[in-house]
Amino acid sequence: MGKLTSIKMRTAKPGMRADGKATKAILQDGDGLFLLVKPSGARFWMLRVQAEGRRRDIGLGAVDVDGAGRDAFGDHNPLAAVSLMLRKSLTLAEAREKAAALRKLAKAGANPVAERDKERRTIPTFAEAVATAHESLSSGWAERTANAFKASLEQHACPKLGTMRVDRIGAADIIAALAAIWTDKPVMAKKIRARILQVLAFAKARGWRSEALPDARELRTGLAKQPRGGNFAAVPFAEVPDFVADQLAKEPATSRLAMLFAVLTGARSGEVRFATWEKIDLKARTWSRTADDMKGDLAHVVTLNEAAIAILERMTPKELRSGLVFPGAKAGKPLSDMSLTRILRLAKRTETIHGFRSAFRDWAAERVPTIPAMVAEMALAHRVGTATEQAYLRSDLREMRTSLMEAWGRFVAPSLSGAGDNVTDLALARGAA
Repeated sequence: MGKLTSIKMRTAKPGMRADGKATKAILQDGDGLFLLVKPSGARFWMLRVQAEGRRRDIGLGAVDVDGAGRDAFGDHNPLAAVSLMLRKSLTLAEAREKAAALRKLAKAGANPVAERDKERRTIPTFAEAVATAHESLSSGWAERTANAFKASLEQHACPKLGTMRVDRIGAADIIAALAAIWTDKPVMAKKIRARILQVLAFAKARGWRSEALPDARELRTGLAKQPRGGNFAAVPFAEVPDFVADQLAKEPATSRLAMLFAVLTGARSGEVRFATWEKIDLKARTWSRTADDMKGDLAHVVTLNEAAIAILERMTPKELRSGLVFPGAKAGKPLSDMSLTRILRLAKRTETIHGFRSAFRDWAAERVPTIPAMVAEMALAHRVGTATEQAYLRSDLREMRTSLMEAWGRFVAPSLSGAGDNVTDLALARGAA
């Protein structure tokens, strides 16, 4: 039986020093439970236990004098079924119950402070965890990878998962978030699934989540079967010149010029959309891209053909060439990821921008066979050869790539290349071999 009563708990006063100043009063209830009354009159519960071979004084929370009870946020709520470990304000009976639970844990060898705080920890929402994971992990990623990680989750995962605590997200929640894009955007959906699991793994490592991560097979079971993957749909290379000529006859919108620049350089859509004037040397006819700009995280220099230079000249007056080459509608922002594809759809084409890389590769194989295959691969910024071959190949075959890209420019855009027709100059191709 404890020594304290509800009346003593409410009427207890601070102590008094010999000099007349108030001091903290400590009233014992029993079994290590104490009531502390501060000079201000504030009351708190404290538990004294022996843990790990030493005495520990553990704060349990404030005294709930009127017995109304408060939840973890301090709001009156007498009916709330809130864990005692989470409560900030306790009645005498609740303080005894909480003290008994912590004493039991201490005797079992557990850390009573850690157990007290386990439920008190603030568990972030998924959106908060995304921001924290991005901030913590992005220093080891390329800038493009870090930006894609955060932007893609904010667009495709946070609308469903953003407000949920990371410790409460299960397979069903992830399936609900992925369902909208699982069959329409299968490649992106798989990336989002991997990134969601990456955030949850990060949360588990931070102690915000104790449950195991949902199994990928379990997630697949709850989602529709994705369409069979394949290569990016490509415009047959023989049709590219007519397509380019048709586009050159239309209004020179930024997205159209960006699409044509991608065709002429064999670059990926994202690389073109984020291209900046600072990395383009019109005099040297090069576009130097850092590892952060590249999918393969390896720096790459694109040799610009005459047609590509013509597109750049059309794009921006010389005195305004800074920042993004192909800016979006909002100042300082790039074109959207669908802006280039939209030009294809307006032209009634069903292929992809990425597919023009395949068109270039097919053209090089069939029309310029005297150029080694690895030159075309290097022009596309692909890794070539085995690890041993890569170690010994110190040249980037710049001159041969320049010849190949000039021939491609004359083939697909003769009007921009000073050529009278779209026949590849095979004499030049032979000279570059």
